[in-house]
Amino acid sequence: MINHINFSDISVTECQRLFHGRGHAYPGFEHVSVDWIPPVALITIYKEESESWLAAYAEQLLDNIDGCKTVKVQFRCRAKAPYQLLAGDEVTDLVAIEHGLKYQLQLAHAQNNGIFLDMKNGRKWVQEHSQHKNVLNLFAYTCAFSVAAIAGDANKVVNVDISKSPLAKGRDNHRLNQHDLTKVKFEGVDIFKSYSRLKKHGPYDLLISDPPSFQKGSVDIKRDYPKIIRRLPQLMNDKGLVMLCLNSPDLDENFLIEMVAKECPQCELVERLQPPSVFKEAMAGKGLKVLIFQYHQ
Repeated sequence: MINHINFSDISVTECQRLFHGRGHAYPGFEHVSVDWIPPVALITIYKEESESWLAAYAEQLLDNIDGCKTVKVQFRCRAKAPYQLLAGDEVTDLVAIEHGLKYQLQLAHAQNNGIFLDMKNGRKWVQEHSQHKNVLNLFAYTCAFSVAAIAGDANKVVNVDISKSPLAKGRDNHRLNQHDLTKVKFEGVDIFKSYSRLKKHGPYDLLISDPPSFQKGSVDIKRDYPKIIRRLPQLMNDKGLVMLCLNSPDLDENFLIEMVAKECPQCELVERLQPPSVFKEAMAGKGLKVLIFQYHQ
């Protein structure tokens, strides 16, 4: 694993994925990923490993990353995905920096720490395409897309998520970046039951949809994604941009393309966004898919 990390390319200040075994491109390490969230190196494992294995890799990361003060492991193979300190000082709350923007992260109790690093290029794209736009951010989580949009001089961003707790963290993320909160709305509602609420804030020039593949009692991607797409004519301005994200290994980009062709043929595919190169996949179509469409009335 360590042999596949280019330590000379590691930023002293910015968060990044260092090793992506989950793409099955590195035999024997399919269950491992390593992230750098200064000053913490985080090993995530999806299959149990021995204490000696973890200790050895923790020592190597601590020795090879400039500015690394802490190495932690998250056991995604265990109930509630607990964290454990492996080396250095205990850190639970920290601020991640990406493209100069700040995000509050927590390496303690929640399964997800507050930001998905494979979407780094997507957030950069949003920042570059949000100027003077009204933006709708569906499945907003901690509002990272919203932070990028406001940094890109969006007129307004509406964040929608069924869970109000991550939206509160999103509000804190905007405050951390000293953003004007009068330009940001937070709607803790069920997207599929609240289209009238969404329409109230529209129409939109940019819509972002980054749903979980499956969330018990809330989202089933195959069943629910078409419901969003067929509503686009009620939500979008002419020539508005639609970012559709898909992170299911069982569905490729054709799922999105065929769904859009059926449910909203007024949308034209204009761009594909790739995740950072470290997210190497042994098989095409298994990793993150991000497609940009333009809506025409």
